[in-house]
Amino acid sequence: MKLIGVISDTHGLLREEAVQALRGVDLIIHAGDIGSEEVIRELRKIAPVIAVRGNCDRDQWAKAYPKTEYVEIDDTRIYVLHELNWLNIDPKGAGINIVISGHSHRPKEEKKDGVLYLNPGSAGPRRFNLPVSVARLTLHGTTSSVDFISI
Repeated sequence: MKLIGVISDTHGLLREEAVQALRGVDLIIHAGDIGSEEVIRELRKIAPVIAVRGNCDRDQWAKAYPKTEYVEIDDTRIYVLHELNWLNIDPKGAGINIVISGHSHRPKEEKKDGVLYLNPGSAGPRRFNLPVSVARLTLHGTTSSVDFISI
């Protein structure tokens, strides 16, 4: 079993509640709109981090982060990107089990064509009346479960 912390849209704000929610995970995936390199440095104090840049990550430091990332954890294949409309592959055809994205600031878990689409919501500054949240993704071999944590 692997426990993955999933966070997005921090926009330079790493809340203490997000740090607490991610403690104990094996890996953190940040799905873009990081906002500053400091966010990643702080997350790395919790667990290894895989991050992609989002549409607001335009400064020089952000060029170190790809727009998409492929992650393989045991038998699970994960594709990470910021905006779901940037998806330019057929996840099922590519053998992807989970697609992780951010951008909408809305937590969502949806299964389509056997592929789990996961958006942890926004962990940064509150936007409109949308919740502030992160997700914990538990991988059990080829199955997975998601818990959203409001922060």
